[in-house]
Amino acid sequence: MAVKNKLHTKRMYIVVIWLVLFVFGLMYKLFYIQWIQGDEFRKIAQERTVRDEGVPANRGNVYSADGSLLATSIPDYTIRFDAVAPKVENFESNVRKLSDSLALMFGNHASEWESRFRRARATKNRYMLVSKNLSYTEYVRVKNFPLFNLGANKGGIIIEQETIREHPIGKIAERTIGYQRIDEDGKIIRVGIEGAFNDYLKGVDGKQLMQKIAKNQWKPISAFNQIEPQDGYDIVSTIDVYIQDIAHHALLKQLEKYQADHGCVIVMETETGEIKAISNLGRNPNGVYYERMNYAVGESHEPGSTFKLMDMIALLDDKKADTTKIYDTNNGVVTYRGRKVKDSNGKGYGKISLGRGFELSSNTVLVQAVYDAYKDNPWQFVNRVNDMGLNKPLGLPIIGEGKPKIPQPSDKDWSPISLPWMAFGYGLSITPLQTLTLYNAVANNGEMVRPIFVKEIKNWNKTVKRFEKEIIHPKICSDEALVQIKQLLERAVKYGTGKKLYSPNFSMAGKTGTAQVNYNKGDGEMYYASSFAGFFPADHPKYSCVVVVHKPNVAKGFYGGDVAGPVFKRIAQKIYTDVPSTNEVKKINGIMERHEKQYAAYEGKAQVKSSKTPDVVGMSGMDAIALLENNGLHVRIVGNIIGKVKKQSKNPGESIGRNESITIELS
Repeated sequence: MAVKNKLHTKRMYIVVIWLVLFVFGLMYKLFYIQWIQGDEFRKIAQERTVRDEGVPANRGNVYSADGSLLATSIPDYTIRFDAVAPKVENFESNVRKLSDSLALMFGNHASEWESRFRRARATKNRYMLVSKNLSYTEYVRVKNFPLFNLGANKGGIIIEQETIREHPIGKIAERTIGYQRIDEDGKIIRVGIEGAFNDYLKGVDGKQLMQKIAKNQWKPISAFNQIEPQDGYDIVSTIDVYIQDIAHHALLKQLEKYQADHGCVIVMETETGEIKAISNLGRNPNGVYYERMNYAVGESHEPGSTFKLMDMIALLDDKKADTTKIYDTNNGVVTYRGRKVKDSNGKGYGKISLGRGFELSSNTVLVQAVYDAYKDNPWQFVNRVNDMGLNKPLGLPIIGEGKPKIPQPSDKDWSPISLPWMAFGYGLSITPLQTLTLYNAVANNGEMVRPIFVKEIKNWNKTVKRFEKEIIHPKICSDEALVQIKQLLERAVKYGTGKKLYSPNFSMAGKTGTAQVNYNKGDGEMYYASSFAGFFPADHPKYSCVVVVHKPNVAKGFYGGDVAGPVFKRIAQKIYTDVPSTNEVKKINGIMERHEKQYAAYEGKAQVKSSKTPDVVGMSGMDAIALLENNGLHVRIVGNIIGKVKKQSKNPGESIGRNESITIELS
């Protein structure tokens, strides 16, 4: 018996010792986790339940030269409900009033809304959808409803915000206004002004602390951001909305008439190089035209006869020939190393002067003139082209500029026919914008300026950066040569290939072009590119313009004067005959002064919180909302939020009461 008791006691000791060791081990583990690995585990736990989430900054707006919105960010709100957050007394005292308010705003019966909230409460739904795709004013209205006005923790409201980029003028100039996006592969795609100036537009994102409430569901911990986002700067472009609208519809009309594949038009202010309008339209399989790509900037191709302007600049300035020199068109055909150069009429023009040959766009005349003058020293001609920068891109901030190709005598593929082929615009390639830059230099008394798309970058009424005129070449040729060339371009419209465009009501100067594309790729692939480049008015040029139309239906027509020329004429006609100040160009500086005053006026009002109702008629919708709400008014809008205020329900100067509302009507 004693032996058994000793054995039992021994076993008890062993058990006790093991228990003591276990307790000590457990205490050591707890100590190790708490004090040694505690920070690490706490961080992991927090990351799984709490996280910082970026709050997107408001992207800056893109404006036209006259202050019209071209691109703006519209907030898009989603409201959800955390049914677990409100206390019982708060929920019960407010749920019916909340349901009544939602029914009045969104429809459905109040009892249906109340049933949804109670069901969410019973099932502990922490992410119930209330409504989505709300405007800013709708969001403000909803967050002030009973229960929701208690905030995220007490009222259970969850606010999710996204920003949508809108283009108030629609699809017009969409490729030039552009965008920045991330594709499905994570690659950043930058297009147009938006892409080129993204660093200014994007602003600086803020941070908000989010708490996990369910699988893949997060809600803000508080109604305030940890770090407030900083809005992006605004971009004031050179685009003139009036001219842009004219150019877009004139191009569209011709593309539809000739069933063309695609085309572009650019209008440039002669003295400054500012792009006043640019339209790029391509046809989809359904025959609908839209801004498919920026052909004007990105498509480099053989220009054809519009390049003959370069011939005349070189010949006259180098004094290799004058406009009266006679050439034999040889029944419309001249041959170089077995390759034939033909005139478009198929039979030539007999013996005519160089000037007349240019007016009629005679290939045989211009090729003979250039070949005879430069065959012994082709570098002299090519260096003329290089000196004007046509052998390299313009260096625009817009991504995707096409690469030109100007054959050089040192190239391996240079041949005896390279020079004559260049003379009538083949065997080389430049973009439409480069062609326009050359013609604009002639219009601008020989000064070649770089095209610009943006006038300035602004932070409200303060200019952050201003873009001034950039000179590529101070003088492309002598004044004597310029006078002759301007006369030839004007005569080409009056008496040459552009004579169908001539009007006694307004003067124009320019050159037609009809180029064969893909002529070396076999039957069925060759097509025509019809073009026209010039400036107006002819005597005191204010604007230059280029039009290029690719692949018109040859059964309907394909010559530059027929297909592209009418677009040019329509633009000149609308500017100089359809506006009240005929033959007078709008002063851009005057418009910009008005733009400055608009900025200053808004900034001044926004900084002062008043007990009186401000006058917001004429202001943009977004600016008016911010100003009115800053003064304590609840805003209701009628119309398009991106429009301008044309009427307000409270008169300017009226006293503002507590929780008072105002309705603004937008155009």
